[in-house]
Amino acid sequence: MSETVPTSWLVYCRPGFESDALAEMQHHAKQQEVSCEPAQGEGWASLTRLDGEPINDLHRKAAFKQLIFARQSLAALPALTLSREDRLTAILDQVKLSRWSFEEIWHETPDTNDGKALAGLIKALTKPLQSMLKKRGALRGKAGARRLHIFWTDGDQVQLGMSFPDNRSELINGIRRLRFPSRAPSRSTLKLEEAWHEFIPREEWDKRLSAHMQAADLGAAPGGWTWQLVQRGMYVYAIDNGPMDKQLMATGQVDHLKEDGFAWEPPQRMDWLVCDIVDKPVRVLAMVERWLTRKWCREAIFNLKLPMKKRWDEVDRCISTLEEALAASNVRAKITCRHLYHDREEVTVHVRLAH
Repeated sequence: MSETVPTSWLVYCRPGFESDALAEMQHHAKQQEVSCEPAQGEGWASLTRLDGEPINDLHRKAAFKQLIFARQSLAALPALTLSREDRLTAILDQVKLSRWSFEEIWHETPDTNDGKALAGLIKALTKPLQSMLKKRGALRGKAGARRLHIFWTDGDQVQLGMSFPDNRSELINGIRRLRFPSRAPSRSTLKLEEAWHEFIPREEWDKRLSAHMQAADLGAAPGGWTWQLVQRGMYVYAIDNGPMDKQLMATGQVDHLKEDGFAWEPPQRMDWLVCDIVDKPVRVLAMVERWLTRKWCREAIFNLKLPMKKRWDEVDRCISTLEEALAASNVRAKITCRHLYHDREEVTVHVRLAH
């Protein structure tokens, strides 16, 4: 029997954003001059090479950390239809033909109610499959930290994918679940907390998110993002015409200024600018450009609200515009953008100016 190779690039995404994830993938495939057949389902998208060659090179060059709409990125084998009487044999046979070896097995599903309903079936199959793959030598102790992902789209439909260290999410289903802090003024607080986890290595939090720093929160009311900054010990200029949470104001760490966030200028350089204003991306971008080109802050996290269609095109245009504006002003910076789990119709952008 001939060897089976991974010809597909499979990503998970938020349901409803499949076409955006796919458009982003096609952008990378075009850059690498790789012809692919697109496919998508609820909560996932894929590209399959038309020439039957392995997808590994494209998968590696389209680095996960660069991707915006993907929650996970895998080099995948052809999808399998399983027998309901014997679901394991087809999986075992494909692993054997792939000659894959790996240190872990993750069973995952789309982020849908139908996906969650598969939990019982997956639990029943997990230990038997693990045992069989160990006996065959595919699941072993030292395999370059490679991970086998078994992506279940139905009780008899799976696709096997491989992930590699430094080019994947280390979270099941690519989802970071955070507990809502009961004292926070709004659920939007989770967006900033998740952004910190996503963009700032945990070992750098004490340095880059430290007490005695100063931050500006534009469009702050009622204070969901300001609350996170205060928890880190920062002093915050909360800019919003709306009312701020009373408990938050009682901390003495917040200066609430009832001014227009788009027009306000800081009294001195801030350590952080954060902004979750609901407005057109072009307007938010112009304001952030002003802050960054004038170096009014060292780091910034802000959200860009997305249109209903062609969201990838809009995000790509926004990031390119920001990069060009900073370059024109001789401002060196690292820009990263992600569609976070706690985001809805928006993406979160992080910018860190070079020292």
